Amino acid sequence: MQNKLRLGVNIDHVATIRNARGGSFPDPIRAARLAARAGADGITAHLREDRRHISDSDITRLTNEVNLPLNFEMAATQEMLDIALRHRPHAACIVPEKREERTTEGGLDAKGNFDKLKPFVERLSVAGIRVSLFIEANLAQLDAAKALGAPVIELHTGAYCEEVGEKRDRELKRIVEAAAYADELGLECHAGHGLTYDTVKPIAEIPTIQELNIGHFLIGEAVFCGLAEAMEKMRSLMDEARMGTK
Repeated sequence: MQNKLRLGVNIDHVATIRNARGGSFPDPIRAARLAARAGADGITAHLREDRRHISDSDITRLTNEVNLPLNFEMAATQEMLDIALRHRPHAACIVPEKREERTTEGGLDAKGNFDKLKPFVERLSVAGIRVSLFIEANLAQLDAAKALGAPVIELHTGAYCEEVGEKRDRELKRIVEAAAYADELGLECHAGHGLTYDTVKPIAEIPTIQELNIGHFLIGEAVFCGLAEAMEKMRSLMDEARMGTK
């Protein structure tokens, strides 16, 4: 199979379950190790300002105890920059963050926040951390990401997953066009947010997307079948979608 699509597993919501009751169970680092054994290509964790799921100690342990690249999702704040520079993860994905939201509700406005984001991209890059920007499938946002010097963008797939019928088709078309444009710009293209067994294949078929980051659905499905089985099914669907791509 050519052009294998990487799978990054987001373990945030293992920590959400742990924090609902307090204590140390279930352990998100155990989930990361299991994901590694089941074939994940990387681990994603979002350290939010309010620490609603992943904690500082989780990031320390993921860095020291899990033998997979860590994609550290972070808001563009001095606190998160300091933490990223201290731990030096493989990648840092800058995401928008609002305290009142349940989950990330949309893409980062890289164009409108260009001057604010520029020093974050520069300092992370100088430290050898691969910078990714989580953005909408919008060509102006891609141009801004390129101008900022970020080598990677992650396309927000939430609207595509939430819509049905013709509206979903339109959202998919936007993602296809954005992924192709990212390739023209020399940006590595990832995608994620809200992907399920039912929605992953059309995204995985896009040949210029190189990585999918999936979390909430896999953790939820793991309640019924276990994380390894949930991951293996998702991996299989991704691979099937890639069979015909070159």
